[in-house]
Amino acid sequence: MSESPPTTPVCYRHPGRETYVRCTRCDRPICPDCMREASVGHQCPECVNEGRRTVRPARTAFGGGTAGRHGYVTKGIIALNVLVMLLSIASDRGGDAALGGSGFGGLMGGGTPLTNWGSVLGLAVLPDGTLGGIAEGQWYRLITAMFLHYGVIHLLLNMWALWVLGRSLEANLGPLRFGALYLVAGLGGNVAAYLFSAQNSATAGASTAVFGLFAALIIIERKLGRDISQVIPILVINLVFTLTVPGISIPGHLGGLVVGGAMAAVLAYAPRGRRTLVQAVGGAVILLILLGLVLFRTAQLLS
Repeated sequence: MSESPPTTPVCYRHPGRETYVRCTRCDRPICPDCMREASVGHQCPECVNEGRRTVRPARTAFGGGTAGRHGYVTKGIIALNVLVMLLSIASDRGGDAALGGSGFGGLMGGGTPLTNWGSVLGLAVLPDGTLGGIAEGQWYRLITAMFLHYGVIHLLLNMWALWVLGRSLEANLGPLRFGALYLVAGLGGNVAAYLFSAQNSATAGASTAVFGLFAALIIIERKLGRDISQVIPILVINLVFTLTVPGISIPGHLGGLVVGGAMAAVLAYAPRGRRTLVQAVGGAVILLILLGLVLFRTAQLLS
């Protein structure tokens, strides 16, 4: 009695294709279209997907996602600031802010209707004759002010600093933690400006957040055991400018520096075993302190 010839295996996903290659995990036959490179041999698509689900995604030293290496948040913040600058220019219909401010064709300083609407302002009579400011319930100014600038030069200086500092910090912290650091530092600087500036003095700019990034870079780099000797002189120069150049918000810059440093310390020194929880709680505590300070200043101005 003659034996029937052995049948050639066919791909389990494509029955019409003969193959002698098998998945190294499940041993099912797979054709070239279904092969996926593995550390040893080839795997089928299902086994590759199953392996991805069981492998923990790579994290940075501070618990963030490695997508921060691409600098998406840094680039997004810069794009948002540029967009707001364009809107600020457009809001000044027929005014002197052809380039976002007054002097030298709008390059230097000057406000627009948009900066009047969104800058940090304690309590004052607005251009339309109404009473406005944070004390009057316009709390949004504590956020919007960090995306508004008085002129193109003001914008460019802050965006250059953000580009230099932001990419390194985002790569080390991950996108989510870096974004939180930026917003908390900027908010902290604006709260300090609200606390310590004259009630009718308006301030705006990303420099509150940028100064927080300076402090954060020093803390993060020290935690990683890296040399910070090149960062310190740049920070000192910026502090000298802050303290000597008229028109710069000293409370805003110093407030951003302190709050950004505090937030960075929370992110850098949270114990690894419960890192995310400690980082979230630490950030929430900082926000609660800032909220208390805003309530205190508001009661002071309205008394």
